[in-house]
Amino acid sequence: MSEQTFQITGMDCADCARSIEKGVAKLDGVALCRLNFTTETLRVDGSVDQETIVNRIRELGYNVAAPAAEQTAPPPAAFFPYLWQRRDTRLALLAALLILPGLVFHELLPGAGIDGVWIDLTAVLAMIIAGLPILKSAWTAVRVNHEININVLMSIAAIGAVLIGAYTEAGMVMVLFVVAEAIEGYATARARQSIRSLMELAPGKATVLRFCIDCASHMGQDGYDGGPCPICGLEEQRVPVADLRLGETIVVKPGERVPMDGRLLSGSSAVNQAPITGESVPVEKQPGDDLFAGSINGQGTLEIEVTHLAEDNTISRLIRLVAEAQESQAPAQRFVDQFARYYTPAVVAIAALVAIVPPLFFSQPLVAADPAQGWLYRALALLVVACPCALVISTPVSIVSAISNGARHGVIFKGGAHLEELSRVRAIAFDKTGTLTQGSPAVVAVRSVACRRPADDACADCDDLLALACAVEQRSEHPIAQAVVAAAAQRSLDRQYAAAEDVQALMGRGVTGQVNGRAVTIGSHLFFDDHDAHAAHCAELEAAANQGYTTMLVRRDEAYLGYIAVADTMRPSGETAVAELRALGIEHLIMLTGDNEQTAHKVAADVGVTDVRANCLPEDKVTAVTQLRQQFGHVVMVGDGINDAPALAAANVGIAIGHTAQALETADITLMRDDLRLLPFAVRLSRATMRIIGVNVALALGLKFAFFVLVLLGLGSMWLAVLADMGVSLLVTLNGMRLLRRPKMGEGE
Repeated sequence: MSEQTFQITGMDCADCARSIEKGVAKLDGVALCRLNFTTETLRVDGSVDQETIVNRIRELGYNVAAPAAEQTAPPPAAFFPYLWQRRDTRLALLAALLILPGLVFHELLPGAGIDGVWIDLTAVLAMIIAGLPILKSAWTAVRVNHEININVLMSIAAIGAVLIGAYTEAGMVMVLFVVAEAIEGYATARARQSIRSLMELAPGKATVLRFCIDCASHMGQDGYDGGPCPICGLEEQRVPVADLRLGETIVVKPGERVPMDGRLLSGSSAVNQAPITGESVPVEKQPGDDLFAGSINGQGTLEIEVTHLAEDNTISRLIRLVAEAQESQAPAQRFVDQFARYYTPAVVAIAALVAIVPPLFFSQPLVAADPAQGWLYRALALLVVACPCALVISTPVSIVSAISNGARHGVIFKGGAHLEELSRVRAIAFDKTGTLTQGSPAVVAVRSVACRRPADDACADCDDLLALACAVEQRSEHPIAQAVVAAAAQRSLDRQYAAAEDVQALMGRGVTGQVNGRAVTIGSHLFFDDHDAHAAHCAELEAAANQGYTTMLVRRDEAYLGYIAVADTMRPSGETAVAELRALGIEHLIMLTGDNEQTAHKVAADVGVTDVRANCLPEDKVTAVTQLRQQFGHVVMVGDGINDAPALAAANVGIAIGHTAQALETADITLMRDDLRLLPFAVRLSRATMRIIGVNVALALGLKFAFFVLVLLGLGSMWLAVLADMGVSLLVTLNGMRLLRRPKMGEGE
């Protein structure tokens, strides 16, 4: 048993997808069949061969895209070229010309006195030309699927209209229905394309530095007899990105897109990462920094080491996750689809009762001189009103638009279910380290014993202290040491002293080294307790420790010089994000951390969180999230996606911050950049989505009900019913597509 994947073309609404899914599922050897309307992807599990599946799809009136064209053929930008490229629509437009005499002289100007058999004949011909594909599809649905779908309803209505003499109505129903389906297909295709545009972010080719192989120009020189040419050396070669290997060096010139995830080896530039992370401001990149495939290089030429293969780079993972998200239905979408399954047969039964009961029990005319006054006509009109297109498209187009908007801003939803669940959130639990804080230490204070300035005002003595510490610490890879080096580099002090010699660790309590022939020692407060020279700073050191800072004392030879305080700094966006969440009505914001109470409450006070759970082991965080779910019902857990996986899984929705592979794989929602303001944006987007879905469903059902009443009162016609259904289908589609652009970052609800 194996899985086969097909890209379906020709679907205009979710009802089409159900017909294909049901028809393919009836083939012998098919164990499981799943078709997602928004991605147009059909997956079939079983032992059935590919040709049999393709033939069944074509028998149902649809087609299968060639593998190479699956993701590369965008819909036409213009509306009319899209309509004209469809054979069914071209036939319908021809039929519209034939229906004009009947529309003008029978429907709009019945008193003009112009009549004739030729008007009826052209109307019937129009019905046949426009409706032949619909009639064939309807027959296949009944014969193969044993179901009544929208094509069956329209076919019965059109044929019935001909039988009772409503020829113009019959032609109008078919013409308007085909055009309406095409318009609906166009709108849906535009929504789909917003996701497929992700695939255009990374270029298909890259410039790689490679030796030329078997160089004819230098063969035989200096003993060269083939293979990599040592005389030519490395040359720039254009190759498909799929041919790149790990560790190779690629060259990205100014203005080019980065073709592959990698690490910058040489060059510097401001890189626009907005296509991947949604950041509006270019990010300065220096050697050692990571770059994403799909980001846009600025002014410098970059040499980048390839760190991921094409199928595993950031943009490939994004495309895969977003495509999977579209295939994961939200509960609201599943409810609408289930409702539509019973809705259509129920309306057919009601239409049958409308045609039978009044003539049989109340002596009402089945067919009248004016066809619109007969109860058979009203029953046929009800079949037209029953078209479920507007209803079934109301939810998926909203979901796919919201997922697209989120991806564009750097919020990756793994499914519509998570989007819907986020809209109900009542409590949010945050991890501290790496979520509310940067997750890496930074120097927050430098204080020389000779400094007489205020504590937050550095002087030459303080700068000299930092430069000395940098000389010793630059030999270490410890995060705190790197924080000292980074702070010195920021003040241009990293080259004031040469790197220390004879650097030795002091059993976990510090480090010492020789700088300009003198011993410089950096150690903890406890290590320096044997020396009373630092007594002037003891009170400051205790205060720093109470604030959760790590302090390092520095001496040269036996002379105490001062201290450096290091702390895990707050994310700049944390306080703003918490304030925005409170403005959205989410009052229960909880911080879970393994830090002690004192440090935890200090961070919580800085960011604005009032509920703190400190000293939490990973299992304690899971317990806390479980208790919060019992208390509030709908709980979100926000973490860095690395050590918070159990807590993320325990929450209703797990949200990871960061673009690491762990974050993308472990969370239900991923914030692609280190900006917590994406969190309130995601909440606003989810709430807007559910509001629009509710409005769309209400519009679709409300219009159906209104036309039901009009038809039963004899005030509605079949072609007006089709026109109205086309209008509401367009309305709900366009309303759902608003989510492609709104909300934006920073907007209120």
